[in-house]
Amino acid sequence: MRKLKVLKGILLFWCLFIGLGAMVGGVSMLIAPDGSILHMQAMLPYFAVLPFSDVLFQDYIFSGIMLIIVNGISNLIASFLLIKNKKAGFVLGTIFGFTLMLWITIQFIIFPPNILDNCYFTFGVLQLFFGYNALVCFNQVNFKFDEAAYKNISKKSKTLTVYFSRMKYTKRIAYMTADREGSEITELKTDEMTEGTLGFWWCGRFGMHMWQMKTRELEVSLSDYDRIIIVTPIWVFRMCAPVRDFIIRNKDVLLQKKVDVVFNHFNPWLPKGAVNEVKKYITVNSIESWTTMLGHTFGLL
Repeated sequence: MRKLKVLKGILLFWCLFIGLGAMVGGVSMLIAPDGSILHMQAMLPYFAVLPFSDVLFQDYIFSGIMLIIVNGISNLIASFLLIKNKKAGFVLGTIFGFTLMLWITIQFIIFPPNILDNCYFTFGVLQLFFGYNALVCFNQVNFKFDEAAYKNISKKSKTLTVYFSRMKYTKRIAYMTADREGSEITELKTDEMTEGTLGFWWCGRFGMHMWQMKTRELEVSLSDYDRIIIVTPIWVFRMCAPVRDFIIRNKDVLLQKKVDVVFNHFNPWLPKGAVNEVKKYITVNSIESWTTMLGHTFGLL
């Protein structure tokens, strides 16, 4: 996936840049403990505010060792794992961006304001940002889903599970639900652009405006079922546009059925606006909530 390749490349750049820079700085401190190589002799008295300064900070030896370990070796290990395309590399690359921010925050406290600290704090923010997005993308690309694993989905049930899934997370939740309930299952389909990065932004446009996204006719008839389970992702704190279209166009039929709704959302909480919007159109028997974070799904209700 091109998006993952780009994000991985950016994260690898920051890990190498910060890691190699820390190694050079740390080794320079060990070679010249007075800080002369880095022209930091005048900065040493500022360490007096730190605990054990009379023992650890009479020179730059301890600082150099910690710089090598915390920001140098750590980022180089993350770089190696990223090159090997290991998930641990994405996780560590993200964590070490935050670590750099903490490191620079300490320097904000003990040193006078300077452009170098501001730059490196910004570098930490960027490493954290791109690391997090690369990790999410890595999980999405390596997401595993096997329809055949759900053996209890029926073809002769009076319960129907209806879902829309731009990626496969909500689809998996729908199949888990249908398997648990022994129901039939059908997917809402649309001719709009929903896949990939462009699809994400296009769907976000529908979510922002709370528009309906026209769906194709179902392959089954709702009148054949007594119970309908609707499984929907959250788009901009509301149900997704294809499900909105399905509910509005079929609300008269749905009002005659027992309807349960299952939400899948990125945030660790279910937006009340999504629940209220569904209840505005139909009578809801029960609400179930799942959260998908970092490419993993967790049941909440």
